[in-house]
Amino acid sequence: MELNPNNFAGIPDEFAGEEHAQIVVVPVPYDGTSSWGKGADKGPEAMLEAARNMELYDIETDTEVYQNGIFLSDPVSENSSPEAMTDAVHNRIGHFLKKGKFVTMIGGEHSVTIGAVRAFLDKYEKLTVLQIDAHADLRESYEGSICNHACAVHEANKRANLIQVGIRSMDISEKKWMKRENVFFAHEMPKNPMWMDEAIERMTRDVYITIDLDAFDPSVVPSTGTPEPGGMRWNDTLKFIKKVNKRRNIVGFDIVELSPNPAERSSDFLMAKLHYKMLSYIFKKKNKKND
Repeated sequence: MELNPNNFAGIPDEFAGEEHAQIVVVPVPYDGTSSWGKGADKGPEAMLEAARNMELYDIETDTEVYQNGIFLSDPVSENSSPEAMTDAVHNRIGHFLKKGKFVTMIGGEHSVTIGAVRAFLDKYEKLTVLQIDAHADLRESYEGSICNHACAVHEANKRANLIQVGIRSMDISEKKWMKRENVFFAHEMPKNPMWMDEAIERMTRDVYITIDLDAFDPSVVPSTGTPEPGGMRWNDTLKFIKKVNKRRNIVGFDIVELSPNPAERSSDFLMAKLHYKMLSYIFKKKNKKND
């Protein structure tokens, strides 16, 4: 099998062309509003480099999901303002959704999700946004912009059905926006063995997932802009995603907030592996339906 380092995960050209690919990956190397650890703009590049060193056969699903075709889009490079970036993401994601592609996005800081959710709301009337994250990200505006990373899901909370999982850090001002019945705080989750089922019961049929890597405990993902202790673990997170996939229709997803550290490459690889595992779960289900 002849690999091409310019393609997603180095996959062969026959599976990487836009026309026939079922899956599109949109990198958004943006870090314009983050307020502590910088470097999320380098996240997509680091993740893609790690993906080129990843095995393409997934043992768990017994699949090679790249054979569904994965097209790596040019990065969304607009960074003149948070609002301009959001519009550019909205347009790029919407472009591929209109073509019938399964669209995923890799960030970048979490503000990139605002434009993606807008695009999915254009297509799906009753959309659930599942946010897996350490931070609530519900501020109405921050530092003069509604497109700040601290506002990443404020609009989704108003326009969609927002479910928040893993939350363990927030400003008191966000409480007034929070729909408490849809929030699964990290400190409460271990005490409730039914939290996964309860979260899924609150979801509509169509689900868009946004994963901030700081949802994971820093022992799992240290290279992120604002690591928070007490986070999620790899196997439990995959178990939850598999349950969502089994009982709902995952229509797209993003993974954001990798701030790569050259001395710590495991976070880069985890992001690549998580992305590929999610595609493996989703397309095993899709392909089974089409058999």
